[in-house]
Amino acid sequence: MWIEVVKSKIHKVSVTEANLQYVGSITIDEDLMDAANIIENEKVQIVNINNGERLETYVIKGERDSGAVCLNGPAARKVAVGDVVIIIAYAMMDNKEAGSFKPNLVFPDTATNKLV
Repeated sequence: MWIEVVKSKIHKVSVTEANLQYVGSITIDEDLMDAANIIENEKVQIVNINNGERLETYVIKGERDSGAVCLNGPAARKVAVGDVVIIIAYAMMDNKEAGSFKPNLVFPDTATNKLV
């Protein structure tokens, strides 16, 4: 049996931009992506702490060391600049692998979105 488990999580980052006119997705600082082991085009869930919204989208690589967390396209309607979000990526694995798997959890500075 396969189960879906948390693979990566960027816990509490601030939204720096909401761009309604972009095609779609979330742009994330490449430093945060690397730390969390999230790759470009990977599907992620966004959980907005400020308003309870949850959505799924895919990742676009943002400028390294920029602190960028930008919701693009229709997702921009689910956030406001300054909202704090959690970004979660999941993976499918069997029960045995899941039992010993350790996700990459990243806890950046919420004020700057930089790694501490």
